[in-house]
Amino acid sequence: MQRDGKRSMTGGQPLTVAALVSVGRHPVTGRPRRAEFDARAVELGLSLAPGEALRLVHAGARTPDSDSALRGYLGMGIGAVEVLEQPEGADVVPALEAWVRTAAPRLVLCGAHGETGEASGLVPFLLAERLGWSLVCDLAEVEAVDGETMTVLQALPRGQRRRLRVRLPAVITVDAAARAARQSAFGPARRGELRPLAAAVTPDREAEGWARTPARKRPKRLKIVKATSARERFKAAAAKAEGGGGQVLTGVSARAGAEAILKLLREEGVLR
Repeated sequence: MQRDGKRSMTGGQPLTVAALVSVGRHPVTGRPRRAEFDARAVELGLSLAPGEALRLVHAGARTPDSDSALRGYLGMGIGAVEVLEQPEGADVVPALEAWVRTAAPRLVLCGAHGETGEASGLVPFLLAERLGWSLVCDLAEVEAVDGETMTVLQALPRGQRRRLRVRLPAVITVDAAARAARQSAFGPARRGELRPLAAAVTPDREAEGWARTPARKRPKRLKIVKATSARERFKAAAAKAEGGGGQVLTGVSARAGAEAILKLLREEGVLR
């Protein structure tokens, strides 16, 4: 089994790798950018596939904002991003499947989930199912590739790792456990090419029946004290509020007490 730290080969030939990239959104400003997890997938692909052996593909509608975000991947040292033009409301999985079958990579890298659109994280699962390929989630590192198999480390909760042997071809999802992506350089981002490709359009019939409403702020939950004995419940009920901003009402009318309770519930966001 060959291990060179950065690059793994199969039979002396470069491993052909494809990375699916999407348009991200900055969590503070909301401006379009490269998606963080997708950029980590590209970083992993650069360590496995030299030069033209790594291909990037994006499926979606083309706009000035999306082109600007995709150039963030070009700035990582990529020569071109192939863009499968899909209108809003299209199902991108069939178009990606057709592209993968034509390009014939041995390994497809994806971010764990997107930052725009549905952001459900289901695209890698649906793609692997349609292709009949192996699927590995939450990849931390690729240790080696040997012939038709590769050895990887899968990230588990609390920093644990699990070593897996995966048969190629395979689809792999990458999240925060993988190596952070390098910065995007301005010059290569301008010189790189966004290469449009014609692709069949499949309407997303399932999404057409969804009802979409603006998200609203959820009310704050009141602190719930869990006690196992009557003594602990009494202590919790008699304890002074931590914030120190409470009010003790004694000898007031029922109306005054009810108004005080309503005021508290409104302040906590339970009632509007």
